[in-house]
Amino acid sequence: MGESSSAVNAPADVASATASVASAPAGVVPLPLPRESVVHRAVGGIAATWRDFIRRDDLGAIDPDLPPREEPRVRSAMAASLSGRGGEAGTRSSIAGLGSAYLALNASGKARFLGLLADFDVDREGLERAMDAARDADDAAFGAALAGLRNATRPPWLTILQRLNALPEGTKFLVDVRADLLGLAQPSLAVRRMERDLGELLASWFDLGFLELRRITWDASAALLERIARYEAVHEVRSWLDLKDRLDTDRRCYAYLHPAMPNEPLIFVEVALVREMSDRIAPLLDPNAPRGEPREATTALFYSISNCQRGLAGVSLGNALIKRVVEHLAGEFPQLKTFATLSPIPGFRAWLAAHGADNAQLEGARAAAAARRWHRDPVLAEAARKPLLRACARYLLEEKAPDGGALDAVARFHLSNGARMERLDWLADTSQRALHESAGMMINYVYRRGEIDANHEAYAGAGRIAASKALRDLARS
Repeated sequence: MGESSSAVNAPADVASATASVASAPAGVVPLPLPRESVVHRAVGGIAATWRDFIRRDDLGAIDPDLPPREEPRVRSAMAASLSGRGGEAGTRSSIAGLGSAYLALNASGKARFLGLLADFDVDREGLERAMDAARDADDAAFGAALAGLRNATRPPWLTILQRLNALPEGTKFLVDVRADLLGLAQPSLAVRRMERDLGELLASWFDLGFLELRRITWDASAALLERIARYEAVHEVRSWLDLKDRLDTDRRCYAYLHPAMPNEPLIFVEVALVREMSDRIAPLLDPNAPRGEPREATTALFYSISNCQRGLAGVSLGNALIKRVVEHLAGEFPQLKTFATLSPIPGFRAWLAAHGADNAQLEGARAAAAARRWHRDPVLAEAARKPLLRACARYLLEEKAPDGGALDAVARFHLSNGARMERLDWLADTSQRALHESAGMMINYVYRRGEIDANHEAYAGAGRIAASKALRDLARS
């Protein structure tokens, strides 16, 4: 299971496309769809909704690239949205026009827009005056002076964004704005501060106490189901039949949702209820495989986790999701003994390529995986098996990031959640992506309910990795 936020882009043949038509929820265009369909429709829906609030169009049509000649008009519109001119209705009209204009811009135009917005920053002279007033105030005046100081530290751009948030779909808009900020190549210091402060604001809004953990079933809304399919970032969803299989009686899918974004999953996890810990992904993804009986399952296998909103990067959602789902499943199925993952190892081949030349053993492993279609040749595959397994075990257990944590991103996620590295699985995923990233290997992480907290504390405090003896022996061999 991996954590990611990229969208899927899976072409389907005529047969699977035809099958998906028959099984799609009513009112939904069947998969496959253009990659950006969900995003484009969401943006179009927000813009259409906001047009209803616009009483006057101060901005009018703007070149999507937002060239310098257009900047004065945008600055003026930003100032108007702060002025309160025309009362509440006028302010809402100005804000809706400003947000609609942003949605119509291309990537370059949005970058320039965000730079202009960041210029509406804290007034340093006003801040100094407020600091002096608070410093010199007597006890009776200190409360008012302190309130003035707080107001002086509030940048005007924050007021603009919060007014945008008050519009329908405004929260989703702000999440996407932060995603745009995170994607800027060379942001100014002011834009960096704006991104950081917006991230902190979103973290407070998306506190776990405000989120709903929901089991996603085939009865969910068509909009939510389509987003689950599109946001799946580990194992692509090829058709509605594929998605339906992942929501069947022997499967579970859980997502965190926010009340302000009811059809937008923030993060979701897919689980298979099986009789033993799996060492291959293909049988789990085969929609024609026999359906299991969940009451006979002994293992809950977490095989995919996807972060859906790039704008919430840095907001901790996955940590609590795993623990809550483990407890939920344990309550529903008391016979479950094992809670494990079947996870990708996305950084292994890149690390191997970078370090192979410095180490004869690693170079042998790298060379073994370099042959064309080596995994389909029994002789080549057997020759590659031991060196690649040893190298991968070393990568997972010994290679560290600058902060002392595991180098592999998926390992960091599960270890920080209290999991234990259990077993490497040889050629568990022979898709092109997996062969490129991990030479087809996957790993089982195990969540032992009585050890989760201790494992988390050992890893967070001292960088100690919980791992099976077999895996440690493999790394030392």
